[in-house]
Amino acid sequence: MQWVLNHVNRVHENGRLRFNDMYDLVHIDEKCFCMTRLSQKYYLLPDEEEPHRTCKSKRFITKIMFMGAVARPRFTSDGSVNFDGKIGIFPFTCIVPAKRSSKNREKGTLETRPIDRITKTVIKTCIIEKLFPAIKTKWPDRRGRKIFIQQDNARPHISPNDPDFRAAATSDGWDIELICQPPNSPDLNILDLGHFRSIQTIQHEKVPTSVVQLVNVVARSYEEITPVILNYTWLSLQNCMNSILKVHGNNRYKIPHMGKRRLDKINQLPTTVEPEAESMAQALIPVNQYHLSRITS
Repeated sequence: MQWVLNHVNRVHENGRLRFNDMYDLVHIDEKCFCMTRLSQKYYLLPDEEEPHRTCKSKRFITKIMFMGAVARPRFTSDGSVNFDGKIGIFPFTCIVPAKRSSKNREKGTLETRPIDRITKTVIKTCIIEKLFPAIKTKWPDRRGRKIFIQQDNARPHISPNDPDFRAAATSDGWDIELICQPPNSPDLNILDLGHFRSIQTIQHEKVPTSVVQLVNVVARSYEEITPVILNYTWLSLQNCMNSILKVHGNNRYKIPHMGKRRLDKINQLPTTVEPEAESMAQALIPVNQYHLSRITS
C-alpha cells in the first residue's frame, strides 16, 4: 500500500487527490517469445485435411527472452502524438559461429542464437548498452530531469545501487534511477498488465522459421501497438492501484474497467485516475502504524 500511496502526490484544482501522471517512469520487464504456440486451434470443413506438425517435445520449440521498455505516451492538445512511449524491445541473443556443417550453412558461419542463461551480467549489459541509448535517443528533452526505471524483483535483476549502473545513469547530464516494484504484484508493471499480451497476440499472426525472423516479428509487433492503446494501459495501472487500496494491499481483485474507449471518443478520458477517499483513509491507518512501530522500536 505504501508503494501505491507514493504515487498519490498530485492535487487537483478542486483540492482532491489524484494519482501522479507517471510521465517520469519507464517500465521494464522480460518475457520469452516462442517460435510457435504449444497448441493451436483450427476450424476445418468436413472434408478438409487436418494440419500436421512434428516436434520431439515442447522443450525443442525455439524461444527467445526479450526485455521490453515503455514509458507513458504524450499527446498534444489536438490529440497528435508527441511521444509514443515505446522505448524499445531488446532480444537476448548472441552471434556465434556454427559448430557443424548442415544443408543450410557451412561450419563456421556466423548465426544468431538465443542466450541460454540470463544472468545479472546479461541484464546489466542490456540496460547500459541498449536501454540507456534508446532512452537518450527517444527522450532527449528529459535530460537533466529525473527518470525512474521500474523493474520487478526477479533474481537476475541488478541492484539499484550497482556501481556500473549508477555511473552510466548519471553520465552526460542524465539522472536515471532504478526502483523495484513490490513483490508478487505483476499488475503494477505496464508490460505484465497487458502490453506483452498485446505484442504476443500480434506475433502469433506471423509464422517465423528462424531466430532472426522471430526477433524481427516481435520487434514489428511491438511497434504495431498504438500509443493510444499504450496510454489506456497506463490508466488501467492506476485503476489497479485504486483496487489495491480497496483490498488493503492484497492482490485478490479483478482488474476494473472504466470504458476508456468510450470516454476517449467523447473527449472525456482523464489523464489520471482519482483514488477513492475512503480507501485512502483506510490504507493510511496500517501504513502509519507500521512507520510508528519502526520509530518506537
